[in-house]
Amino acid sequence: MSNMWSDPADDPRSYGNPVGELATLREYLTNYRITLEMKCQGLDPEQLAARSVPPSTMSLLGLVRHMAKVENSWFHRVLDEHLDDPQIFRRDGERDWDFTGAVADQGVVEEAFARWEQEIAAADAWLDGIDESELGREVPLGEGTVSIRDVLVHMIEEYARHAGHADLLRECIDGRTGQ
Repeated sequence: MSNMWSDPADDPRSYGNPVGELATLREYLTNYRITLEMKCQGLDPEQLAARSVPPSTMSLLGLVRHMAKVENSWFHRVLDEHLDDPQIFRRDGERDWDFTGAVADQGVVEEAFARWEQEIAAADAWLDGIDESELGREVPLGEGTVSIRDVLVHMIEEYARHAGHADLLRECIDGRTGQ
């Protein structure tokens, strides 16, 4: 128990028995979002911006910026059909600005977390406007289409992958593991 992020009774994630596919997908997505947040708790800007191993630019702060960008890209740009809107945390000529721009500065930290929370709230509001029967609905993407279901599964996969990265990053910072 000493290495756990919270007492299991106080774990902010829910592990209920959601009814229906949409509720299940949303519970998994929410739990992974909370997991990333938990891995960042209690760290200062220098720790949040600490890089993994060279030549990687990955950091916990970079992951937060990256996930804000991913939330925005899939929910706002793709599902809400605003593909012409610019990507956030993107700088011309720098493909990985979400990671390389994650520097140890309190303003950068505040901006990243505020934007991530804003994008999550917007995504959740978008999801509140659909029902389970729409999961198969296709929206334009490139020269093809993508279903709402595919986007939600991809978002869960994206968070799951990066939660593993966050575990390792946090362990390198202060030795905390688990949960």
